[in-house]
Amino acid sequence: MRSRREFLHSSFGVTAIAMAGSKRLSRSQNNASATRAPRIKFGVIGVNHSHINGQVQTVTRGGGQLVSFYAKEPDLAAAFSKRFPGAKLARSEQEILEDPTIQMIVSAAIPNERAPLGVKAMEHGKDFMVDKPAATTVQQLADVRRVQAATKRIFSVLIGRHENRSINKAGELIRAGAIGKVVQTVALAPHKMNPEARAPWFFKRQQYGGILCDLASHNLDAYLFLTSTTRAEIVASQVSNVNHPQYPELEDFGDVMLSGDRGAGYIRVDWFTPAGLTTFGDGRLTIIGTDGYMELRENVDIAGRPGGDHLFLVDNKGSKYIDCSDVPLPYAERLVDDVVNRTTTADPPERMFLAMQLGIEAQDRARRI
Repeated sequence: MRSRREFLHSSFGVTAIAMAGSKRLSRSQNNASATRAPRIKFGVIGVNHSHINGQVQTVTRGGGQLVSFYAKEPDLAAAFSKRFPGAKLARSEQEILEDPTIQMIVSAAIPNERAPLGVKAMEHGKDFMVDKPAATTVQQLADVRRVQAATKRIFSVLIGRHENRSINKAGELIRAGAIGKVVQTVALAPHKMNPEARAPWFFKRQQYGGILCDLASHNLDAYLFLTSTTRAEIVASQVSNVNHPQYPELEDFGDVMLSGDRGAGYIRVDWFTPAGLTTFGDGRLTIIGTDGYMELRENVDIAGRPGGDHLFLVDNKGSKYIDCSDVPLPYAERLVDDVVNRTTTADPPERMFLAMQLGIEAQDRARRI
């Protein structure tokens, strides 16, 4: 049986969402969160992926108050209401969209429904925070870009880096010159399938967007963040259904090679993590620099140290281990700050849209093997 952590966070890089709001916060932070008055009110539309639980916790941690939600599926609505009893069940998504007291809408709807919902939210004067993948087609991304530019609303994608302490620490070390100029990032992101726990849309290509659009979105964002790349292209990509013929539209393997103005990248994603591993996957990220390299063991140090957020640094002076379990996670508070102050401190929109674009392009151009 899967652990609660695996169930809530079954995608690479998002495992820290729940942990960030609980045991890894200091006692003083927890007390401050409990007593601080909410800075914004937000609603939820679409709870189809269990990532919504972590998304709600993230916005709450930043200073948001969940006031209402809507889910068209009665069973999902009942489960969400049980988990967040203080939130009112709305009669329709329109009720939330038209509520003048709600400043942000949060969603983990079926992937191909997310971008259209985000467009509606922004057109109704709401900011929008969404699970990945935030768009599944070129046209969806174009619509989001157009409406975001016209409305100046926030369209934010909760991605692995936002709740991943080791990636945040790696970025800090890179900007301090720890490994010189970054040459390449190499990300390996295996996952457990757990098909019995998946909804039917998980196996429909049009709905989930494909493995590179979906799972690789975390790694594409990390590549841009760690290399400071602002222009990039897909060199090659490939996908396959190697071992799941009973789900003909599923892709259980994919990889992509990237070239950018500040470095190269390689990403491999798959659904082949064996049941014996204690976490949902053994995510690894290697960052190669001109004066050293880092390896991040984001979820587990197999047969080694407990927990996640392990960083190993090798430079011209030697090698060392860095425990990243106490590295601050600024995204939650910055996101709410941005809603209040109309700023963009949580994430530059250009980088977020570029990561989305690369995922869609990699998927659309992928050679099937």
